[in-house]
Amino acid sequence: MTSKDRILMVEVTDTDGSTFSLREICERGGCHAEFVIKLVDYGVIAPLDEVPEVRQWQFDVAALSRLQKALRLQRDLKLNLPGLAMSLELLDEVQGMRREVDRLNQRIRQLMGE
Repeated sequence: MTSKDRILMVEVTDTDGSTFSLREICERGGCHAEFVIKLVDYGVIAPLDEVPEVRQWQFDVAALSRLQKALRLQRDLKLNLPGLAMSLELLDEVQGMRREVDRLNQRIRQLMGE
């Protein structure tokens, strides 16, 4: 396993409101700025504020986590950028549906007195 693979396997758990510049998100994700810019263009991740200067972009922990997920999908499944965007959108939908099913199951248990 290369050091790049080890970096990609680290899950993001920092939720203290940290933000990352383009350079920092690339370092933490182990990727080039061009890749991050393309992900922004495809709507896979988004900078916190819409500023025209790429060097001024700031990303949150959620964007870093999504970047790492995109990198894993690209590496493991050899997906192109449109495929990454669609796959991540579908994964988000599945996650949302699972949360809804869990919520409904919990509500059913409450109504049944369990």
